[in-house]
Amino acid sequence: MKQLLLSALTSCALVLLLMLRPVTTLAQVPNRAPVPAEAYKVSAEVDTMQGWHRGGAGTLNFSQVSLSNWAAGGQSSLSLLAIGNAYTHYKEGVHSFDAAADLVYGLLKPGKSRLRKNDDRLELNSRYGRQFTNVLSYAAQLNLKTQLTPTTDIEKPDSLLSRFFAPAFILASVGIEYKPTERFSLFLSPATGKFTIVGDQTLADAGAFGVRAARRGPDGLPIAGTGERLREEMGAYLNARLRQPIMENVTYQSRLELFSNYFHNPQNVDVNWENLLDFKINKFFSANVAATLVYDDDILVPIRHTDQPDTRGKRIQFKETLGLGLTYKF
Repeated sequence: MKQLLLSALTSCALVLLLMLRPVTTLAQVPNRAPVPAEAYKVSAEVDTMQGWHRGGAGTLNFSQVSLSNWAAGGQSSLSLLAIGNAYTHYKEGVHSFDAAADLVYGLLKPGKSRLRKNDDRLELNSRYGRQFTNVLSYAAQLNLKTQLTPTTDIEKPDSLLSRFFAPAFILASVGIEYKPTERFSLFLSPATGKFTIVGDQTLADAGAFGVRAARRGPDGLPIAGTGERLREEMGAYLNARLRQPIMENVTYQSRLELFSNYFHNPQNVDVNWENLLDFKINKFFSANVAATLVYDDDILVPIRHTDQPDTRGKRIQFKETLGLGLTYKF
């Protein structure tokens, strides 16, 4: 597992180093808090402007497969993915404030099976920065990640896996940001609080998402209602972002987040690595390929194809999506 994680981190570092170009030192304002890819691309245009500026984008992706008497086999399906984000940016002198919201929700209907979701994410960011050199700023930021609707097990529809604020991940950071160009920024915080909230008591009793599970009674069975719903961590946090045009109307964007808990296995670094390859077709249509890699050794995920039912373990989580759809910016 550690070898897989080290390989992922090494690959990320190589991507960032290969795609960075030589830069000159320019007077830049501080970068914003981590924001959705499209919102970041839009708001980058107003970095040097004073006062308040707002904007955002919405994308609707649709795919459909219909099979009838298809000898090779397969399954008909319908899918819909909605992506929305909005930002606000304020700058006055060396001071800046940014807030952003990112929402992703997807639905899938395979064949005659019931409709179910295949993506659900809500992310909120806020950031205050004070520039003290051409490329360095003091910064404080707050990040929240959760989802909107409940998720159940495909094989066990009555089994709840997650829901709104179960879990919710909150990062509160204070540190220094290095931003030599508009395309690259590096934020390092030696004092970051990470909070994992599991708002559903049943999930908390089961010890889901790294919180402490319910205590067990004399009979060895869990005592309902004794599972902790909040896990607090303190550690170091790194956030690196890259936005690199590859060719006309094609842009690569990457965001790497690393967190190390000072007081519990600091060598086991939590990883969140998001990548987006964006293709702009015209003013209204676009295509993109997104890939996300997540590793947190405190979160146990279901392991399929084992002799033991309901087996869980530490695993690298990976998600990839390909979309073609209608985009509207405001």
